[in-house]
Order: sequence, then C-alpha cells, then structure tokens
Amino acid sequence: MPEILAADSPVILTVDDDPTTRAFLRTSLESAGLDVIEATGGEEAISLFAEHRPDLVLLDVAMPGLDGFATCAALRAIPGGGSVPIVMLTGSDDLGAITRAYEVGATDFEVKSVNWVVLGHRIHYLLRAKRTLDALRASEARLAAAQRIAKIGHWEWEAVSGRHLWSEQTLRLLGTQAVTKPCHEEFLARIHPDDRSRARYAFDDALLASGAFDLEFRVGAPGGDDVVVHAQGEAIVGANGLVAGLAGTLQDVTERRRAEERIRRLAYFDAQTALPNRILFQERVLQAIADARRSRRLVALLFMDLDHFKQVNDTLGHDAGDLLLCEVAGRLNQAVRDTDPLTRGVQDSIESVLARHGGDEFIVCLSGIERAEDAARVATRVLAALEAPVRLNGPEVYCTASIGISLYPQDGEDPETLLKHADAAMYQAKASGRNNYHFFDSSLSFRAFQRLSMETSLRRAIERGDFVLHWQPVVDVSEKTLVSVEGLARWRHPEMGLVRPDEFISLAEETGLVIPLGEWVLADACRQLREWSDAGHGFRVSVNISGLHLRGPGLVDTVRRVVRESGADPHRLEIEITESAFLQNAQEALHTLRRIKEMGVRVAIDDFGTGYSSLNYLRRFQVDTIKVDRSLIRGVDADGNSAAVTAAIAALARGLHVTPLAEGVESAGQRDVLSRQGYTCMQGYLFGKPAPVEEFSTALAWGDDSPPPAAPSSNSTASIR
Repeated sequence: MPEILAADSPVILTVDDDPTTRAFLRTSLESAGLDVIEATGGEEAISLFAEHRPDLVLLDVAMPGLDGFATCAALRAIPGGGSVPIVMLTGSDDLGAITRAYEVGATDFEVKSVNWVVLGHRIHYLLRAKRTLDALRASEARLAAAQRIAKIGHWEWEAVSGRHLWSEQTLRLLGTQAVTKPCHEEFLARIHPDDRSRARYAFDDALLASGAFDLEFRVGAPGGDDVVVHAQGEAIVGANGLVAGLAGTLQDVTERRRAEERIRRLAYFDAQTALPNRILFQERVLQAIADARRSRRLVALLFMDLDHFKQVNDTLGHDAGDLLLCEVAGRLNQAVRDTDPLTRGVQDSIESVLARHGGDEFIVCLSGIERAEDAARVATRVLAALEAPVRLNGPEVYCTASIGISLYPQDGEDPETLLKHADAAMYQAKASGRNNYHFFDSSLSFRAFQRLSMETSLRRAIERGDFVLHWQPVVDVSEKTLVSVEGLARWRHPEMGLVRPDEFISLAEETGLVIPLGEWVLADACRQLREWSDAGHGFRVSVNISGLHLRGPGLVDTVRRVVRESGADPHRLEIEITESAFLQNAQEALHTLRRIKEMGVRVAIDDFGTGYSSLNYLRRFQVDTIKVDRSLIRGVDADGNSAAVTAAIAALARGLHVTPLAEGVESAGQRDVLSRQGYTCMQGYLFGKPAPVEEFSTALAWGDDSPPPAAPSSNSTASIR
C-alpha cells in the first residue's frame, strides 16, 4: 500500500499493468513536480481513487480484468469523480478506441509513444484547466446560492434571435422548473395579466431609448397566490453601437410588500373593524375640503356614538361588545358607501369615507354634496341600518346611535373644528332622546356649548382613565390613631389641570357617566387598600357611591367583582351613600345595601342632617357610620343651635349603636366641642387635606407631634355622589 502523500503537490494516479510503463511515468511525472500513486489494474485504481482523491488519472486502455474503458466509467460514477481529468493511454491511435474513450468520460487521449517530458507539461496544462473550471463552478454555485437566498434571478433577451436566457432562480420566480424554448412572449405570459401591458411597455421603452427599466409586477394567474417581483435591468448595446437586447434581474419582494402592507394597515386602519382610523380619516377630510373649495360644494361630517353600548360590555362581556362593533361597522359601511342606491339618487359625485374614531364612536365624511339634506338622508339610512337586532353568539341586542352633523364651510374650515362641532351636535342628539341625528347649531349659547364640550371631555376622560384618587384621613381624636381614609376623585384635565368633583359630578350624574366613574373609583380604592394591607397598615378605606349607581342593577355584582379581583379585605372597605340617595328609593336601597353588608362591607350615611332623615329606616337598617354634614359642623363652636343639633345627632347615633363621624372639622375649637359631645371620629382640614397617594405617606403616622399632610390645592372634599 503506497504511503499517503502530502497535499502540497498535485497527485497523479497512474493505472497500468506494465511495470516498465509505470516506472517511466513515475520518473517523468516526479521530474515535473508531481506526486504519483500507482495501480496495477482497474480494481486497485478504483480503491486508490476513493482513498486518495487524486487530481488527475493516467489510465491504460488495455489491462486484464477491468480494462481502461470500464475503469473510466467506474471512476466517473464515484461521488466527486465527475470533475477529475482522466487521460486514457494506448499503444495505438486507433480512432475507434479514441471515440469509445470519450464516450465513457475520458478528458483526453494520449498515445504511449508520446515524449514523456512533453506528457508532464501536458498534465500541468490539464490541471490548470481543471482548477479554472473548478473555480468557475464554485463561483457559479456561490452565485446560485446567493441568488437563491436573496430570491434574485437574472435573465437576458437577445432581440434579434428572440432567445431568452433564464437563471435557475428566475425559473423559480416565474413558477416553473424548466422551459423548452424560453422566449420573450413566454416571459411576458408568466406576468399577471393586469400587469402585463405595463411590463411590456417598460421593456419596449428601454429598448427604444437604450435605457433602463425599474418596475414591480406580479407573477402568476388571477386568483392564485401572486408573487410580487421587482424587475431591474438595462438595454444591451453591441459592439456596433446598436441595441442587441435586454438584461435584467428579478427579485421576490412579496414578503416585503406584505410587511409594508401590514405596517400601512396598522398605521391607517383600525385592527378590530378594519375601517380607516382617525389618521387616515383626517387625511381624507383634508382632501375633501380642498376639492370642495375648488368646486364650491359642501363637505359633511357625521359623528356617531352608539347608545348604551357600555351596557352590552357590562352585561354580556367585552367579547360580545367587540362582536357588536364589528357588526355595526359592516352595517355602517353598507349604509354610507358611495355606490349605495341612497347616494346614487341624490348626487352622482358623492363620496364617503367611514372610519372608527375610537371606542363605540364612528365618523363619516361625505364630500361632493350640494345640500344639507344629502347628509340628513345618509344619517337616516344609517339609523335604519341599525334597526334590526344583532345576534351575539346567542342573545339578541338592539343597537341605536346618536348622530351629530357639521358642514363645511359654515360650521368650520378644518377637520378639527368640523369634528368638534359634529361631536357637540351628537350630544345634542343624545339630549333629544337618542336614536336620531342633529345638525350643529351655531346659535348655541357659549355656556351650553361649553357644557357639551365638558361632557365630551368627561366621556373621553373616563375612557382613558384620566382620574386619580386623593386621600383624606379620618382620625380617632381620643386614641390619636388613623382609623380610615376616604378616596376622593380628581380629574386630571389636559388643559384645565386638576378639576375638583364639584365641577363635574353633577354633569356625570345627569349623563349617567357617574356609574362607570364610580366603578373605576371603587376598583382603584380596593387596589390601594390591598397595597396598604400588604404594607402592614390596618385602617379602612371608604368611597362614595352615587345614588344613580345605588338604584342601578349592577352595584352588588360590581362590589363583589372588584373585591375579588383586587384581593382586598371586604371588612375594611366602607361604602358611603348620601342621606338623600338613601331615601329616594329606600326599600330598594335597603335591599341592595343589605346584600353588600352580607359580604362584610361597611355602609355609611354621608351628609347626614341635610335631608329629611327617616329614623324608621335607620332603625330597620343598621348602618355602621353616620357622617354629620360639614354645614352643621361649621358653627358648632360659636352657635348654640348648631351645637345642639350635633349633640342630638351624637345621642341618636349612640342609641342606634352607630358611629357618628364629624366631617369638615377645620379648627381646634370645633374639635374640642365635638369631643365633649361624644364624637371620637373626625375628618377635615384640621387633620389633613385630600392628597395624592405619594404625598399621603406621612399621614400614616398620624398621632406624632408633627401634623398630618395638607393637600396642594383643594377647597372641597366632594367626591363621587
């Protein structure tokens, strides 16, 4: 067995049964700087070839056993054997032998009478040719791999002959593995029919102008999964200066275009309903206004809000609410689209854009109209489209809308003003009974418009959660301990700053928004109670509940849910209701409050002494606390009548086994009088103003020599009522 040779010099495998010939070959080849391994026959040649992978084979034709022809064929069949040069050696120049040698895969043919020195040079030439060919093959393989990875193919078209050359990747991009006779018409035929004429024009233009082309088109048949390709190329100019054809590349940009489309849809369309969003809507309105300015026509903006949508979310869940929004979006789209029979009979040039504004609000832009009645007809069609019930995975619900309409140019000359006025008109429609439309009325008084704007802002604030709780301590003056804190809502208005409750609670009551606001207050208070409990504090937390909320059907479930979700201790939660709210429907209130107390939640009567108290109901329903109104506390240290009233209330509370709590205590004199009357629990500026939670920490140590904290700015402790 010959030794394994170093890889520095080319290795030549000589195969001959004649030892003399092998000796001559070794001497000649080694003198030419080549390494030699020898085989005496075909079988040994195959074994050595597989073991050493020589750079070239010198193979005798006539050998016992496997002759040279059979050995050559066997070597070519070995993996990697197809590219190794094989030179056949024979003692004659028989034409038949030469022909057969090439048929079985020989690279070259030499007669043994050749000059052995010349043979060495010949082999070096063949090795250089092999290296060049190997490099070319490697380069082509790298190019093919790069094109496959980048999804880029190249092609050429010879205009005179019509011949097309397609790379392997071009074949893939055009949806085929092989084409018998590639030609320009075959190339064009594989382009999507809707894009074919545009591509043909670009190619012809490049030919005529000796220029370049750069375009995108789809490849494939209609109805299939189209591949989007980016085509680039230029004209081929021959040596005679004339255009000879085109050369270009194709790159698959399908995923890039899909990604761009997804980004565009995220930027300009609502993910839930697939309708345009406010950004795209504003762009369309700007264009509509510009067109209307030139044509002296009108633009109408319709602002739609679904009536009582929150009840669907509260009773059937948010999944049902999402289904309802999608169904409504489909009906609205049908009602306002520009091909609708409604608009065809009104004005041929009317165009509409429907968008989702947010939450349960939708907006429509109608352009090209000539009369306000055109917008009214569309609004009527919208209301009619919502009349049929909607089935939401079982239950049926009825959905109506309130629509406000503003017109360009009389109600505004920019999208923001038109939208604001349409929004205000929508609230006029709600105030008129809902399920109708209302045009913006510019004769509204400033005060009325300001109220409408405030209601709009309040609705937005509740949706966005633009509220924060401030906390005011309730102290036991005898024990000098903090017994509870009351959570008081503040509205963080983006323009007005911190808005006090007395500026928005009455509006929230009138519009029904006090219920979702009260639910947020209750949930946030329970969350904070849990945090304080985890920190080791044992005081109670109290919040006010609106009389409207008390009379509604969902208060008990709301309390149970927020307590469960927050993990708060219900025995340390106290709900305050005003005396007047308690007595408006006392029987129903008793039933609701009794169910709440069964959970362990405490109940307090707030503003006691300002209404017409029914001692009978107080006797029948054991409340935990009576909060004496600040109006009675104000003169207790200077007015004998006030002092007599507070003393009587304290005696009444003791008789009913109820804790009396004096609120609005602002001076030491008031504190001292009330203490002598039996009030141990007090609340007021003397002990601490309402403060945000981050400023409230020092109040947790009340009873030290330092006074409790004071809130930055508030003249009222009014809360959700």
